Amino acid sequence: MIVYQLTCADGHEFESWFRDGATFDRQARAGKVDCPTCGSTKIAKAPMAPKPLKRGGAEARARELAVEMRKAAETVRAHVEKNCEYVGPRFPEEARRIHYGESKERGIYGEASDEAATELAEEGISVARVPWPNRKSN
Repeated sequence: MIVYQLTCADGHEFESWFRDGATFDRQARAGKVDCPTCGSTKIAKAPMAPKPLKRGGAEARARELAVEMRKAAETVRAHVEKNCEYVGPRFPEEARRIHYGESKERGIYGEASDEAATELAEEGISVARVPWPNRKSN
């Protein structure tokens, strides 16, 4: 595994792990690497210096990344809760109503089964499944 410091066309920097350099090259050419900030698929490797890992360094880095990922998920949760309406288990029904113009357009969030989310996508209704960390500290 290799970690690259990447940058998008808008100048956002982020890290991403790949099996090897060829995997990054192949995925970037195919537009499968995207910026987590803006979604751009125009991605390039940012200049970086090699970071030799000390004994146990890979495990420490994995723990560090897990903490960063949790913080990012908590940020997403806070943004969604502040800016969107919670509709609970009525999510699939309300997403359809918004899509078909039967309800006012707005951001919503709630629960949907895998099957319901697949059905929404098949109807052309854009939904995103987001990791939702619980609030108790670990």
